Amino acid sequence: MLTLAQQPIGWWPLAWVAYVPFILVCLCETKPSKIYLAAFVVSTCYWLGNIYWMSFVTVVGWIAFCLYTALLWPLLVISLRWCIKKQFPLFIAVPVLIVGIEQMQGLFLGGFYWNYLAHSQYANTSLIQIADIFGAAGVSFVVAMVNGLVAEMLLFRQPRFVVRNLIIATIVLASTLGYGHWRINQSAQSVTQGPLIGVVQTNIPISVKKSFVAEEQILNELLEQSSQCISANAKLVVWPETMVQAILNPQVLRLLVDDHSYKIFDEIIREHAKKGAYILAGAYDGTPRYDANNIRLAQKFNSAFLYKPDGSQSPQKYSKIYLVPFGEMLPFSNIPLVHKLFLTMSPYDFDYTIDPGTEYTVFDMQTPNTNRKYRFSVMICYEDAVPVMARKFAMDEKGQKQLDWLLNISNDGWFVRFEKGKVLPATELSQHAAICVFRAVENRLAVLRSVNTGISCMIDTLGRIKDGYAAGNLPQKAFDRQGVKGWFADIVPIDARTTFFSKHGPWLDFTCQLCLVLIIIEIIIERLDLKRRTKREKGSNLNDKETPVKK
Repeated sequence: MLTLAQQPIGWWPLAWVAYVPFILVCLCETKPSKIYLAAFVVSTCYWLGNIYWMSFVTVVGWIAFCLYTALLWPLLVISLRWCIKKQFPLFIAVPVLIVGIEQMQGLFLGGFYWNYLAHSQYANTSLIQIADIFGAAGVSFVVAMVNGLVAEMLLFRQPRFVVRNLIIATIVLASTLGYGHWRINQSAQSVTQGPLIGVVQTNIPISVKKSFVAEEQILNELLEQSSQCISANAKLVVWPETMVQAILNPQVLRLLVDDHSYKIFDEIIREHAKKGAYILAGAYDGTPRYDANNIRLAQKFNSAFLYKPDGSQSPQKYSKIYLVPFGEMLPFSNIPLVHKLFLTMSPYDFDYTIDPGTEYTVFDMQTPNTNRKYRFSVMICYEDAVPVMARKFAMDEKGQKQLDWLLNISNDGWFVRFEKGKVLPATELSQHAAICVFRAVENRLAVLRSVNTGISCMIDTLGRIKDGYAAGNLPQKAFDRQGVKGWFADIVPIDARTTFFSKHGPWLDFTCQLCLVLIIIEIIIERLDLKRRTKREKGSNLNDKETPVKK
């Protein structure tokens, strides 16, 4: 049911009862170790099936990651059985534990913000508006609360308390939907129209991109689609992540000979921007150093560069901060033995780790007709799945909203197959788009996605993935834009509202995670105490048998 509730199947009502069988099984009187083992096996199968697309990059890493993540379900069983033993209401215990477990996904690996209960509800616009207070965790909490309540009703223990819990849960759900309707109606007074922005979508499988034999062809396709965006009067055109196969850092370029491909690519983009639009290009980056009369890279980055309509490159650039484990970095580089083990799981036989950026860059652009200045930031790849990233872009040091919109440039070509000249998309594409919805709601910022192989789209400040556009040639329905190339241009909405989540962050996530950790600590303390008491009792019984008794 958890699988069917998520994209691409999207049977979202199942999420409201998906954990009920899990809860009921936790109550079985059988040996606990059997339940723990069952939970681990089922969880392993769940993750192997739901993130099968990770195997396109690394089979060993995919299996290892699924086995590691599957450990959380036995932990959930242990915690839930303890809560039931302590007679905590399930409609409170279940959401706290599930949100805490979701927050622990990818622990020690930078986090894995995937397949939350909330993500299954991305299209329920009224429901997800509470994300601007609680984040995606708020939606997961409400859905998990209903799971706990249904389990209580099926068990039908203490009917008086079940009725009370039903009333409380009904009030919470009604308040959630009521708040959502209020925020939706409020947007008419808060949202204004911004400039027309163009988005380019390439359709290049990673196998072709890695070969570096089609770098000129890829650039020509970008220029072709981008020219159509500019012809439609787009003021900013966005290209996908690292699709320009060159280092565009001026520090590197000035050290190269004039006929070097990197310099040629840079000059071509400069001339292209003179057609009258800002160009946001995803490309490689690095800082140069000399090594035996050769130019090497002291640092390597995955970056976004902005070219201005006058043909100059903006001094502002953004280098990706959140690096994907196994994709862009190998974890535990400070522990050689573990690092070497991870190297065997990677898609390459060398350490390809790049360096993380440090600055949350805010880009500026100015439209020629109105002379109005706009501000935006870029999330690269899976940074749009990390709640903290979008929030840090959205707010300045004084706690004020500093952006008009967000961009997400990504390369999901890693997760498609290329057969007989045709790109076959994986479920990762639609799941990735659904997750990005919550970044828009949490910060009341529209998000424009430019994604190699798809799904490129606009998400408005209410979290609605928009079908159609002002101009373009991509399919009208956003979720049909998988495994195709094209472009679209549309007017970006600008929302004046500042959210509680933007100011205070994912506080609910960490509160639930803290509760889960405290429960685990308490369980450990209780079990250690039980062992000590059992040991004392055995010793006491032994002493009683050995003590002579006078008649």
